[in-house]
Amino acid sequence: MKELFVNNKKLKLVEGNIVLLDVEAIVNAANSSLILGGGVAGAIRTYGGPSIQEECNRIGPIRVGEAALTNAGDLKAKYVIHAAGPVSGEGEEEEKLRNATLNSLKIAKEKKIKDIAFPAISTGIFGFPIERCSQIMLKEAMEFLENHDYPQEIIFCLYGTEAYSVFEKTLEELTG
Repeated sequence: MKELFVNNKKLKLVEGNIVLLDVEAIVNAANSSLILGGGVAGAIRTYGGPSIQEECNRIGPIRVGEAALTNAGDLKAKYVIHAAGPVSGEGEEEEKLRNATLNSLKIAKEKKIKDIAFPAISTGIFGFPIERCSQIMLKEAMEFLENHDYPQEIIFCLYGTEAYSVFEKTLEELTG
């Protein structure tokens, strides 16, 4: 685990399963149709129960780069923020990932969510390079913490030691 304070708010890296975290909101690495398929979304469906998909069905689809809020069903979290990440090769992936991150943080700010956990959006079956993902998402998170009161803690929950190591190395590079 690695922690950093930005403007009296916390940015933290942890390795583990995001659906098991006791935070107010978790971010789902979603597809634009908001169908809970595999990866993080599949874990959310499995652990959270059917009410999350039912709410997604009423909201979706959304555009890539947008985010939407639902209940968190049986998860410890209160909310799931579904961030529609880009598929590698579709064009403008970096901008879309930046927007997905930023739009998730804007929802957290509006709802005054204290702590939010992100996965490495689009790095699974969507094939986005994890190094670029870590650079974009960590930079957006640090800037958001610098300029807003909420969220007060942003956690990046990385699945596997390899993903964690990439984010840790990027965080060290960004903070000197």
